[in-house]
Amino acid sequence: MISRRLQPMILAALGDNPVVFLQGPRQSGKSTLAQSLIGPSYQAQYLTLDDAAVLAAASRDPQGFIAGLGESTVIDEVQRAPELFLAIKVAVDRDRRPGRFLLTGSVGIVPALADALVGRVEILTLWPFSQGEIEGSGESFMDRLFDSSQPEPALAPTDQDDLLPRILRGGFPEAVQRRSTDRRREWFASYLMTILQRDVRDLSNIEGLRDLPRLLSLLAARTSCLLNYSELSRSSAIPQTTLKRYLALLEATFLVQMLPAWTTNIGKRVVKSPKVLLGDTGLASSVLGADERRLKTDPTLTGQLLETFVAMELRKQASWSRTRSRIFHYRSHASNEVDIVLEEPGGRIVGIEVKASSSVAARDVRGLAELADAAGPNFVRGIVLYRGDQIVPFGRNVHAMPVASLWSGVTT
Repeated sequence: MISRRLQPMILAALGDNPVVFLQGPRQSGKSTLAQSLIGPSYQAQYLTLDDAAVLAAASRDPQGFIAGLGESTVIDEVQRAPELFLAIKVAVDRDRRPGRFLLTGSVGIVPALADALVGRVEILTLWPFSQGEIEGSGESFMDRLFDSSQPEPALAPTDQDDLLPRILRGGFPEAVQRRSTDRRREWFASYLMTILQRDVRDLSNIEGLRDLPRLLSLLAARTSCLLNYSELSRSSAIPQTTLKRYLALLEATFLVQMLPAWTTNIGKRVVKSPKVLLGDTGLASSVLGADERRLKTDPTLTGQLLETFVAMELRKQASWSRTRSRIFHYRSHASNEVDIVLEEPGGRIVGIEVKASSSVAARDVRGLAELADAAGPNFVRGIVLYRGDQIVPFGRNVHAMPVASLWSGVTT
């Protein structure tokens, strides 16, 4: 079984919280990870609400169901019985021992759970496999970017021919295990059908389920682009008010992610246009019908998918990194851009540009220079991730690095 980097954080959270909630996309490995935690370090009973008998008992008498459990319990797919939240609250208020409940769920239940269990629950997110998890290698890229000691540059092992298959494969455990492109494509199609027909319907009785696959295709074609509601509404023939509701549903099911804008004025971040990302490049490629041949002949699509790939790898690393950085994008009034901005809680900034080319020119670091001016002393360094195999300096605190540096454990 592939080891998950989030496991130590879950065990640490169970050590001082009465309730821990593990959320994430469906089929990202939450059930497998939760069951693997049960052992000497965390002795607990495992129950899944996918079991009809367990679901019936939990729904019929939530208070009695919770009262009959042992000292520690894993409850999988807890979104199927949200009425359990208040029963758990009552039980925890009577006995706040840490590690009493480990809950897992996939579909947009955080607001209801947070309302019921405020101050009693820690929420962690499990994403599909990172590249380092797949390779079994350490992933300290995000933490080391903020390391002011700046060790000497080193060569990061990379294989340019391996990058496109990684993008097309994505990180879902089932997709990673399937070696056949056709079988992987069939899995993605079934996955989407399940999400759109089951999970979205559970979240909202919407009348436009047939619009969502088309909308998702439009979003996949715009992954890593600025979200323009007016343009997207025209292209999809969906009114903006309905469109925003659909996007919220796609976010709640982890199919779509938003990358907010970074500015020095924190108050303005929420009003600036975010970038829209599909949550997995394997899924995005499948929705678009893209294969390796197409990526080799369509540099625009390759650039968008590579940027999405990097952003989601960083989002995965952010869930367990020491720096706990937030992820943004940057666009100035002069239209200079930085694809990804990492901001750690203390306000320090790292800028990352993503290039699908095998070489980097001076013009590729202009956005990083402007970001450095905007951030001032908070700017730590700028990185250009590209498809070459060398680490190249482009001035003080700016380097070009192979994309494989993300999971190879090597940084400047």
